[in-house]
Amino acid sequence: MLRSGYSSNAIMQELAIRYFAEKLDVEKEKTLLQAGASAELITALKSGKYSLSSEQMTIAQQQIADQTKRRAAEAARSRQFDSLYQSQMARERAAARPQAPNANALRELVKGDLVSLRNGALGHFDDAELEKKKLIALYFSAHWCAPCRKFTPELVDYYNRVATQHPEFEIVFVSFDKSQFAMETYMLEANMPWPAIDFQKLKGKDAIRKYAGHGIPCLVLVDATGKVISSTYAGAQYLGPAKVLGDLAAIFAGRVLDNVAQNR
Repeated sequence: MLRSGYSSNAIMQELAIRYFAEKLDVEKEKTLLQAGASAELITALKSGKYSLSSEQMTIAQQQIADQTKRRAAEAARSRQFDSLYQSQMARERAAARPQAPNANALRELVKGDLVSLRNGALGHFDDAELEKKKLIALYFSAHWCAPCRKFTPELVDYYNRVATQHPEFEIVFVSFDKSQFAMETYMLEANMPWPAIDFQKLKGKDAIRKYAGHGIPCLVLVDATGKVISSTYAGAQYLGPAKVLGDLAAIFAGRVLDNVAQNR
């Protein structure tokens, strides 16, 4: 208190209420004098006027010890809670991460649920065609999304240029439209040449939707096992779908990306 600017008189007034719970030895006296304690304060402390009795001292010391134990226990509980919380968050992040349990995992997720345009109408897509694919770009998009409608014609042109040259490559449209009519209108207007997940089956495709970023349009390139090779997003950072097309061009040119599956 002396170092905080309290006077010796103020400290004696405080001692009259709280008392001194220690014995004034030579070292403590020296420390008090260096802090500016008056001779009157030192004399009062030496006289025992403000000291607790032995019984009161024992009780006070026990209370201090109990308080120290409580604080230690609370700190331990806090650390344990933080550890449990971090473990739970790690499990949730792992559960949200796309898994690749086996070869053909992605194809199994969409098997029997794909449709494609034929003569201006949607029809069932042959699953056997997807069996040949080693690189699949999931295209998350919607008719109501203006940036999507702007990018989709570029993607259609790109697909029409490379699809015949690279039969191992396919795009699968995953609609974020509000209705089947909106999805079909979008596919017809854009003349999408790739298959799409049937609108009626989208509710059961949470494992597919986990690949999507924080917004659309979103293009995610994966291999047949479901391993992500390139994405429109790097975490929360938006890189744009053109980034994926650039990575595809590098792959088709024979340049292996760091994150391309070795068994491609």
